[in-house]
Amino acid sequence: MTDKNIIHMDMGAMVGDNPSDKRALLCLGIESSCDETSAAIVDSNRNILSHIIYSQIPEHQKYGGVVPELAARAHILAIDQVIQQTLDRAGKTIDDIDVIAATAGPGLIGGVLVGWMAATGIAQATGKPLVAVNHLEGHALVPRLHASSANGADGQTNVEFPYLLMLASGGHCQILLVRGVGQYELIGQTLDDSAGEAFDKVAKMLGLGYPGGPIVDKCAQSGNPKAFAFPRPLCDKPGCDFSFSGIKTAARTFLDKNNTPHDDAFINDFCASFQASVVDCITNRLNNAMNDERIKNALPKTLVVAGGVAKNSAIRSALEKLAHKHNMTFAAPPMNLCTDNGAMIAWAGIENYRIGRVVKSPIAPRPRWPLTEM
Repeated sequence: MTDKNIIHMDMGAMVGDNPSDKRALLCLGIESSCDETSAAIVDSNRNILSHIIYSQIPEHQKYGGVVPELAARAHILAIDQVIQQTLDRAGKTIDDIDVIAATAGPGLIGGVLVGWMAATGIAQATGKPLVAVNHLEGHALVPRLHASSANGADGQTNVEFPYLLMLASGGHCQILLVRGVGQYELIGQTLDDSAGEAFDKVAKMLGLGYPGGPIVDKCAQSGNPKAFAFPRPLCDKPGCDFSFSGIKTAARTFLDKNNTPHDDAFINDFCASFQASVVDCITNRLNNAMNDERIKNALPKTLVVAGGVAKNSAIRSALEKLAHKHNMTFAAPPMNLCTDNGAMIAWAGIENYRIGRVVKSPIAPRPRWPLTEM
């Protein structure tokens, strides 16, 4: 573990509701489901006291994606130091912590086990309550900890239940009605690839590197979104399900037929056109969701986008416009809370602890754990 992998998150803007409340609960959250080892201390007044992320990107870049065995080993080497640094930066000891929370799935099971066993050991040694957090619920609830608009204005929205959620994280791409903690109704989901997978695979086709999503987004900002014709799967169909494999296949077919060196202008136009097709698919499916009787009856006031794909500038902008069209407020986590992080796990731990959802007997971490099975 080297210093270049450690990201000390800037907490200057992370101000909660009532920092003077001395009775706020403190939760230590631990995240290790993929390629980041992260821990954070969050209080029940929405303050992030400290937040450390150990990024494994340098280890996986040469492979063009995450290698599960390497990720698990890196978590083992990093977990103790990350937790201790998190406590030190907050000026706390483990005795000051009220609740321990950790990701118990879904994710790469080797990594999940590392964080979960660390949290279990701390809880057993100290007698503190332990919360098993669904990684997807961490993404789903983190906008309630801290939200920002598409243009980056932080903390403008207090996200209340129920809300409509576009969740795009890793291999997951879902539209959910969030009625409360642990209460998720699936409205639509991908039938094949997720949006994030499509971004990463197209970036790999173009030789842009890993992780691909942010690189494609950056290139697209200098390109023409109408330069190339990509399909919009299912956009002429009713319902709220997604399909992104056809867009990815169209990209591969075109590049195979035009197998020549590509200049920056071509790459920018290709990324912009590809990204526009993904954005159109997402907005089309969400527009259908907003006209779904389940959503109309629930009357959510906020459209939320969360997960790694929520960092995409075009998606955030398009969904903000869609929310306004339907007289809804738009909310998203700030950029540094979109990808996997310990703060979202700590906040989900607090939310679950408040309603009594704590571990009362040993549980087994799960590589798959749908939100609808909470």
